[in-house]
Amino acid sequence: MVTGGGGFLGQALCRALVERGHRVTSLSRSRYPALDAMGVQQVAGDLADFTTVVDALAGREAVFNVAAKAGAWGPLREYFDANVRGVRNIIAGCRIHGVPVLVHTSTPSVAHAGRQPCQGGSEFSTPIASRFKAAYPATKAVAERIVCEENGNGLATVALRPRLVWGPGDNHLLPRLAQRAQAGKLKLVGDGENRIDTTYIENAVEAHVCALDTLCGKGAARAAGKAYFISNGEPRPIAVIINGLLAAAGAPPVVERLSFRSAYVIGAVLERAHRWLKLSGEPLMTRFLAEQLATPHWYDIGAARRDLGYEPKVSIDEGLRNLAQWWRTHGNARHTG
Repeated sequence: MVTGGGGFLGQALCRALVERGHRVTSLSRSRYPALDAMGVQQVAGDLADFTTVVDALAGREAVFNVAAKAGAWGPLREYFDANVRGVRNIIAGCRIHGVPVLVHTSTPSVAHAGRQPCQGGSEFSTPIASRFKAAYPATKAVAERIVCEENGNGLATVALRPRLVWGPGDNHLLPRLAQRAQAGKLKLVGDGENRIDTTYIENAVEAHVCALDTLCGKGAARAAGKAYFISNGEPRPIAVIINGLLAAAGAPPVVERLSFRSAYVIGAVLERAHRWLKLSGEPLMTRFLAEQLATPHWYDIGAARRDLGYEPKVSIDEGLRNLAQWWRTHGNARHTG
């Protein structure tokens, strides 16, 4: 079972599992023709619905919980239902039906500590943050704790923290970046030199498959109940990353800069305006987003290499070439014009 199998990471994971010979089912709110074409069975439902989730897990041998409500803005209740209640329902379903393996997709944002930089931090030196400025990392932190604490008594769990997943098939991050760049509405926050981690889509999938193999094999004892940072292991300045993605999409580079202080103040003002005026959509800037864009965030993936046997197979440069080729034949026609 793959929850959120219709999403960017979910579809790529479903494809890899099918290619390995697994019978795969996706639990999502909508139906996706791409999954039908892969031969993936689809179950429509909401993770917050206890009965739907529990029924869908009957007869499963493993669960990948990829589904989540992401973003830097939105009602806490919606994030809680998808990210926390959903995890609790999945674990209940695993317990009721005796599903032995759960691989949960978390996020490095659970360890985001404001303007405090993280440069080469590990899972042990970088604890989960105590305070959050957005509902997404706050609820994902709760979910990760639940997943790790529920390990045992017939259920082996692991949480993966892939950092900024990108690549062919992206229908969210790159289209938004390209559209804003083409409209001249994209700016770097700070000097653009802060290094960050990213994860090419095939490497993110590889990490999930490695986690499955580990929990089903002799390595379960060393990995179960733990969380792991996942990335390409190639931290680069955020300006280099963003402009590399834009170049792959044939969009102009971003050269204008906004100071962190200005971005943070603008984010605070826009957050208040959206709350007080009940505006729809997301603010163009938030305090959490300003911190994410201006602060160094890159992590040591040594534990994932050691415990899960994870090794990034596609470099950033190779991934950008793959992305550019995909965008010319798929992304450009779909997202521009």
